[in-house]
Amino acid sequence: MATTEIITVQRRRKYHWPEAQLNFWLVIMIISSSVILGIFAYLTSIQNSLKLGIPWILPYMITTSALCIIFIIILLGLISQQQLLPGVVVLGSFILFVLWLTGLIETSIQLYGPSGAVNSYCGSKPNTQVIDGQQTATWLANQGLCTDWRAAFAFEIVGTVFLLWMMVMAYQVNRDDFD
Repeated sequence: MATTEIITVQRRRKYHWPEAQLNFWLVIMIISSSVILGIFAYLTSIQNSLKLGIPWILPYMITTSALCIIFIIILLGLISQQQLLPGVVVLGSFILFVLWLTGLIETSIQLYGPSGAVNSYCGSKPNTQVIDGQQTATWLANQGLCTDWRAAFAFEIVGTVFLLWMMVMAYQVNRDDFD
């Protein structure tokens, strides 16, 4: 009786990620997500303390930025095990790109949209004839909220562009296009 041996060889493809670009992307996205999370959580607490309705963009961006932070933690785990696959990165980055782009569009509408937008209140100056402590505090609070909205808008632009960049980088890693 002859015995037949079947030998299977598994080859595991190694993907070479550009370390400097990947680390830069991770740092910028952690910063962007954290800033967005903090700003929109702060704006939500302001709305709650004033007993006003909460626009859908506030919890939406809190959730989106938290999902981005979770995605980054997952990426860090895969990087530490040297199992970061471009397909996983492209899929996660695309989903987050769509979420961030939606948030960016709505934030721009809230900030620069039609009458009653946040930016229309940002240029108001206090009455210079009568200046008291309460009026000054109100003006400072108003300017702080305007700055928060503008910072959120700026960091959403950065996050959206960087997610697009990550999709391109993962595609290049998959094709071995890096020198």
